[in-house]
Amino acid sequence: MLGIILFGIVLMMLLVGFPVAFTLGGVSTLYGLATFGTQFFEFLPLRIWGVSTNILLIAVPLFVYMGVMLESSGLAEELLETMALILGRLRGGLALSVVVVGAMLAASTGIVGATVVTMGLLSLPTMLKRGYSKPLSTGTIAASGTLGQIIPPSIVLVLLGSVLNVPVGDLFVGAVIPGLLLVVLYIIWIYLRAWWRPDLAPPMPPEELADFRGTQMWLRVLRAFVAPFFLILAVLGSIFAGIASPTEAAAVGAAGATLLTLSQRKLNMQTLMKVMKETTFLTCMVFVILVGASAFGLAFRGLHGDRFLADLVSHAELGPNAFLFIFLVVIFIAGFFIDFIEITFIHVPIAAPIFAAMGVDLLWVGILIGINLQTSFLTPPFGFALFYLKGVAPPEVKTTDIYKGIIPFVIIQLIALGLVITFPEMVTCLPEYLTRDVPVTELRCWGTDPVSAWIQGLFN
Repeated sequence: MLGIILFGIVLMMLLVGFPVAFTLGGVSTLYGLATFGTQFFEFLPLRIWGVSTNILLIAVPLFVYMGVMLESSGLAEELLETMALILGRLRGGLALSVVVVGAMLAASTGIVGATVVTMGLLSLPTMLKRGYSKPLSTGTIAASGTLGQIIPPSIVLVLLGSVLNVPVGDLFVGAVIPGLLLVVLYIIWIYLRAWWRPDLAPPMPPEELADFRGTQMWLRVLRAFVAPFFLILAVLGSIFAGIASPTEAAAVGAAGATLLTLSQRKLNMQTLMKVMKETTFLTCMVFVILVGASAFGLAFRGLHGDRFLADLVSHAELGPNAFLFIFLVVIFIAGFFIDFIEITFIHVPIAAPIFAAMGVDLLWVGILIGINLQTSFLTPPFGFALFYLKGVAPPEVKTTDIYKGIIPFVIIQLIALGLVITFPEMVTCLPEYLTRDVPVTELRCWGTDPVSAWIQGLFN
């Protein structure tokens, strides 16, 4: 019960508004000192040293650097403008282009704040000028910007791999199909909405499209897409092919983003200083929280709080599915109030041993948590994507417009979460296929559901 009281104190102080890192580390250290005495300090440095020397976590500053540097290159602007012209003749073409570019930026940066701000500055004024609905415009931009939470290379997946003790490369591969599923569901919703209500998302004027489809069209498309494509290929391709570890691929991505910025003639001392400062700030924030979470984990497990929860679950006779459902509901509700990093370092380490004892696939659980945490960026009152977008939106866009706009996309994310729960092979089959030299139909990941049988029949 002392461990549960510690958890309650930390959660209460976070909800009141105390800084995350200092709440986790400070409360846990004082609590550990009060219950274990000075012996607590014999173990705490070893725990922090173990976290600080984890080579896997070197990927975090490298991926942050890659995202911030790519934002400074100006490639996002060129991507958005070109994709908008390609899809401009369709109803909702501008919104569809935002989704596609959001997915590409997610696969090449993984930084939600940078993506939302960039697309908000570039596409929101254009969408409003073209007569797009404010809720549809803001909802599309905010939701597309959060795709970096689940589409690799995702910093969330790197942190989850560290907490769950699951290879980050497997998490990256397992997230590919769920990430693409979200993109497809977004596109279907926007297209159907624009088809049902054309006034909410009109097509672009024919004269603008005619200018674009001249002799320079293919040259502009190649210039806009080739550089990001090669960066994505260098980072994700090297991981999926087994050539590089996620940490090594992050270094490749950081170097590639620097070269792309140089090729765009945007690399100078001012840009470099800005990128370095932002990378240092974000990295320090993550690692200070991680150190605080280590102190919390040491105190909580030292007080047998994890054993108490495991006994509670076993005495309640909850099966794996029931416990998974309760856990996902808890972190979904927590996402309304606290940040995804806090959830990753507070809630997940408590539940991970219970899932492992129940024999649940932690790779599958990690992807489910990643999709669930993505909603924390969109759910008011503390959805960070909503704050980012409101900060760069024109004055006529109200907070209520943004809140109305994200409701359908939160529902879509929950639908996607339900599909991945129902069909775990969407997560588990691709990593197994890349690591086992057997035919697709002989993979162990297939379920007994009709969809699995139908897919196996296609390969037969």
